[in-house]
Amino acid sequence: MILLKRTLQFIIICSFLGLITLVGLYYYVKPDIPSVQVLKDVQLQTPMQVFSRDGLLINQFGEKRRIPVTIDQIPQPLIDAILATEDNRFYEHIGIDPIGIVRSAIVLISTGEKKQGASTITMQLARNFFLTREKAYIRKVKEIFIALHIESILSKDEILELYLNKIELGNRAFGIGAAAQVYYGKDLNELTLAQMAMIAGLPKAPSALNPIRNPVRAKARRNVVLGRMYTEKYITQSEYEEAINAPITAKFHGAEIEVYAPYISEMVRAEMVERYGHERAYNTGFKVYTSVDSNIQQAAQDAIVDNLHAYDMRHGYRGATAQLWDSENESPLNQEEILSKLKDVKEFGPLLAGVVTNVAEQSIDVLLKSGEQVTVEWDGLKWARKYITRYRQSFAPKTATEILSAGAQIWLRKNADESYILSQVPEASSALVSLDPQDGRIKAIVGGYSFEQSQYNRAVQAKRQVGSNIKPFIYSAALENGYTLASILNDAPINQWDKSQGVAWRPKNSPAVYNGPIRIRRALAQSKNVISVRLLRGVGLERTADHLLKFGFLNSDINRSESLALGSASITPLELARGMSTFANGGHLITPYFISEIQDSAGNVLFKTEPELACDEPEQVVTPEFASLDDNQLDQAQSVSTPRCAPRIISKQNAFLISQAMHSAIWGGGSWTHKTGWSGTGWRAQALDRRDLAGKTGTTNDSVDTWFSGFNRNVMTSVWVGFDNPGKALGRSTYNSNLDKSQISGAESGAKTAQPAWVDFMRAALDGMPEAPIEFPEGLVSVRIDLATGLLSHKNDYTSRFEYFIKGTAPTKYVLDQPTDVFEEKLTTEEELF
Repeated sequence: MILLKRTLQFIIICSFLGLITLVGLYYYVKPDIPSVQVLKDVQLQTPMQVFSRDGLLINQFGEKRRIPVTIDQIPQPLIDAILATEDNRFYEHIGIDPIGIVRSAIVLISTGEKKQGASTITMQLARNFFLTREKAYIRKVKEIFIALHIESILSKDEILELYLNKIELGNRAFGIGAAAQVYYGKDLNELTLAQMAMIAGLPKAPSALNPIRNPVRAKARRNVVLGRMYTEKYITQSEYEEAINAPITAKFHGAEIEVYAPYISEMVRAEMVERYGHERAYNTGFKVYTSVDSNIQQAAQDAIVDNLHAYDMRHGYRGATAQLWDSENESPLNQEEILSKLKDVKEFGPLLAGVVTNVAEQSIDVLLKSGEQVTVEWDGLKWARKYITRYRQSFAPKTATEILSAGAQIWLRKNADESYILSQVPEASSALVSLDPQDGRIKAIVGGYSFEQSQYNRAVQAKRQVGSNIKPFIYSAALENGYTLASILNDAPINQWDKSQGVAWRPKNSPAVYNGPIRIRRALAQSKNVISVRLLRGVGLERTADHLLKFGFLNSDINRSESLALGSASITPLELARGMSTFANGGHLITPYFISEIQDSAGNVLFKTEPELACDEPEQVVTPEFASLDDNQLDQAQSVSTPRCAPRIISKQNAFLISQAMHSAIWGGGSWTHKTGWSGTGWRAQALDRRDLAGKTGTTNDSVDTWFSGFNRNVMTSVWVGFDNPGKALGRSTYNSNLDKSQISGAESGAKTAQPAWVDFMRAALDGMPEAPIEFPEGLVSVRIDLATGLLSHKNDYTSRFEYFIKGTAPTKYVLDQPTDVFEEKLTTEEELF
């Protein structure tokens, strides 16, 4: 009796001590137990996604790849596979599994080894969310208490959903949604049973059991999962046998990029890190919608790539990148050896790596890196004259053996008809920026040939001399200071002695052709350098420079010398496109933007761009629900919204007149059947067959930088082509007066080197868009003038034309100096100008 009493007392004391220990442990770990709110509002580390304006994925950024899914989106066989493998009693226990703990303890005592884990899914969730991976008993205690706490707050389905979205599954995939994409490129509901079992087996050791790195071990683990599913009667025997005999089909799948726009996605990444910091930008699931349209962006990329290859082909073939064997003295490599050599060659852009395996008279056979054997016919080879210098190429080849031999490692591209063409990595670079001049939206932006080749974004980072693209701004200053489009200046050589240098400054036209007295409209359209210098002198250097600063150019980029008139200022393509937009929108300086909207992971709008519009007096816009209210009620309801207007920097009339002169750069002027007919430097844009376009070429000394900028009312696009080395010429220049016509046509210039990319891009950008000429503003008149003198004319033939003038600036005398009243007439159609 006494023994029983003492035994009972011992049990009570032990229970009391155990309870005290348990309470003590609880209070010890209590600071680490998450609050209800934390558990309810768990934020999964989700990468930032960048989309085009029309909702296609451009890129995603983040250390962890995650695609959150709800419990309803998870196929039942995948849930069964996870439960059978990780915690078959999940829906029965309270967060810890006593049966599992006892079983694990027995194994540990009997063998001395920890062969069987006792962690439930809830405990794993507690560890992954709230604890470190340190191996300590106190961590296990914390894990148990947190698991119990989680079970008291969340439902079983909520716990399982969190777990399946949280677990690490290798290759930076976190959660089963990401794993399905990374390993199989599929959504969860598209996975086979064998693929689901493969994913379910990964939580135990994501790296060691990775089906890409360790397919043998991964297959064995997959079959263990399938065996447990069969034992627990989740699948039938036939399903089991079919699944264990399925091959390993996993391979790495990157993010499903739908639009290739790496330069703007990098701009977004930098902006988001600047706004929110690295950790938040990368891991909180931001969805960023850019300003670019996917089809327009792709057209820009294609235009730049195609144009650079066209330039490259004009200057000859620089030869194979490597010679893997000497076809005359060495045995050829076999296919396996060739593919091994090509394995580490990085392909980018449209370029495909390959090795020539056979050379016929006018064709070659090539083994591509992909393992495909293709033939390049003569049409894809005959361009390859041997490169000598940027100014010289060898004779055109007549046979393929003059170009390549077997064993040559080369690059190929595909033509539009799917045939192959011999290619090479372009040495020149290029950039394109296209804006909506009415609000600054960046419609498309390309910073180079390939982001994989160079991440340098020339569209926003490269300050290059703009050449004759500066002239519209010089001429705008002239119009502000008393000149008109009919003003006559002498297109003749300038020879000015420079005392400081001890030499004469002789700015030349390009080509070095001079026409004597010439109107300003024609001078801008034909890009007359000496006229630009004379205008700068007439307005004054400082006054001209100050006028240029209005267009958003930096003071440090506008040099105070007469070379400014020839385009010595260094400006980025984006800065130039912004300035040129002023002529397209009626005189306003818009602010370019590339982020339209930022959403959080739940789709809530955090930021939306409200651009400044090209407008003057904003009109009140009343929302429909308040349309019946009087003025006082509207003010009280604060339902009146007004657009934000971009600052006006030049008059509507000034902008219109410059756009008219730039229109003539494309369409020319005068009569083509008489000697007064002439073409502008941008005549190649006539291929678009649109009368609403205005443009300007630009070429610097020695053709180092080439440009073309052009617009209508809705699209403004600038293209630059040059070498990243600022002193390297693209080829022969047109400044040499000794060149004959064939040499001039073969020289590199804004019209030949940059404009083709502009034309190709604008063909796509304007497709389906009605013509949108620059609007005719009030305050202008049109009068018929004599083409030779700029004075009024009575004639109605090829010697005259109608010209626009700001009221009060039109000529008052006729060409024969007959005093009479000035005849003024506003034009109603553009065709009357020509």
